[in-house]
Amino acid sequence: MDLKGAKELLHIQAWLVRTDEIVRRGKDAYLADALLQEAGDSLMMKLGEAANRLSRLGVLAPDGVEWALAVANRNFIIHQYDEINRELTWLTLASDLQAWEASLRGLFDEAAATLPPDA
Repeated sequence: MDLKGAKELLHIQAWLVRTDEIVRRGKDAYLADALLQEAGDSLMMKLGEAANRLSRLGVLAPDGVEWALAVANRNFIIHQYDEINRELTWLTLASDLQAWEASLRGLFDEAAATLPPDA
C-alpha cells in the first residue's frame, strides 16, 4: 500500500470513531440537534472525499463498503443540502458507516503498518 492510500484509510478510521460518537448519543438527540447533524454531514463529506481518493489510487473496497456510494452521498450533501432527509442521514451514520469499521479492519491494519513511526 502506498503512503497516500494509508493516510486516507487512517483518516477514515478516525472519522468512523467520530461517527460512532454521534450514533452513541442516539437518534432522538441527533434529530433534535442541528450541530450534531452538521457534524454528521461533515464526516460523511470527508468520508466521501477519502473514498474518491482511494478509488483513484486503485484501493479496492472490501465487501460491505462501496466507494462510489460514499462519493455520491458526499456530492448529494454538498450540492443538494436543501434536500437532506435527516432520517436517511441517521441511517447512513447508524447502519452503513457502523458496518464500515469491521469491513475495513484489514485495510486499517495494513495502513498502520505502512506508515513510518513518525508519520
